Amino acid sequence: MKEISRAVGAAEGRLLKRLRAVVEVESPSEDKAGVDRAGALVAGWAAGLGGKVKRHKQKAAGDVLEIQFGAGGRSRVMLLTHLDTVWPMGTLKKMPWRETGGKIYGPGILDMKAGVVMALEAIAALQQLGEMRPVTLLLNSDEEVGSTVSRLVTEKLARECAAVFVLEPAQVLAYKTARKGVGQFDLRVEGVAAHSGVDFEQGHSAVLEMARLVEKISRFTDLRRGITVNAGVIAGGTRSNVVAAECRCEVDVRIAKATDAARVEKMFRALKVTDKACKLTVSGGINRPPMERKPGTVALFLKARTLAAEMGFVLDEAATGGGSDGNFTAALGIPTLDGMGAVGAGAHAAHEHVVKKHLVERTALLAGMMAAVN
Repeated sequence: MKEISRAVGAAEGRLLKRLRAVVEVESPSEDKAGVDRAGALVAGWAAGLGGKVKRHKQKAAGDVLEIQFGAGGRSRVMLLTHLDTVWPMGTLKKMPWRETGGKIYGPGILDMKAGVVMALEAIAALQQLGEMRPVTLLLNSDEEVGSTVSRLVTEKLARECAAVFVLEPAQVLAYKTARKGVGQFDLRVEGVAAHSGVDFEQGHSAVLEMARLVEKISRFTDLRRGITVNAGVIAGGTRSNVVAAECRCEVDVRIAKATDAARVEKMFRALKVTDKACKLTVSGGINRPPMERKPGTVALFLKARTLAAEMGFVLDEAATGGGSDGNFTAALGIPTLDGMGAVGAGAHAAHEHVVKKHLVERTALLAGMMAAVN
């Protein structure tokens, strides 16, 4: 670990230079051209390290980049990353790259462009020390919008690997050994419009019916089981003097156990209207299975904690309610360790930043884990 730390530390200037370069290529999920520009930049750096770049071309989203390093001998590990961000084009004007107080700010820097650059520097360090092993670096293009395009590629490549390391941000300083599964359900109620003053009794309010349904689904929350249900968006009606003919609701669902997915889906599909003149349509479902704390992941964490101790710091583990592409690989039974990227705060917020002093040690720990997996 001392040799790895020295190798990574010597390359800190390059890490920071590349981090700034990729942060300043804006890449919102919905902007294919922007994501592809960021991908081309990273692919060029990876090719310089001998990586074999395969572009999984997409029409509606940015291309998914698969980059293979090494061959033969040992089992393969996956470094799982994404290049898309939640920030719309033009955000850099309001949130430019800046360094102050030991922190570096910029859109997407924490979630998760720092993780992408860290992955490359970890690979470079192992190559320099003659410790390189077969590695798949995957750069997804639509993680922030559900991974509809990239999921199949992620799952296919993960099946070829002994372990998956996810370069999402740390949970404070901890690695993540569990994540909740994520779902979205869309409810739509069709009612009967009427003049609220002249023909009130002829109307059947979709808004009123949706209010009743929201009361019902709120009771699906079961904190003891780790199930939460949040009606986050409601919209309907046209004017205050019109009985609403339509209303919709977007609902976020989180589950801690895979066995609860079918249970939650069944509850949503069983919903019925109280006013029989109204019609309910339910769509959506669980789209990310939970990443449960399984023995394979625990074994990876214990190895990481040992390596961190050799480096002189304590590494903790954490669970989170947010999802990542690691949910998919963990659900396949592949040991998956998450939160191995940068330390910082403000993901998806205007104060998004990484803590500069942790970049080298976290990159070195990643490299150590890549070398240590059997």
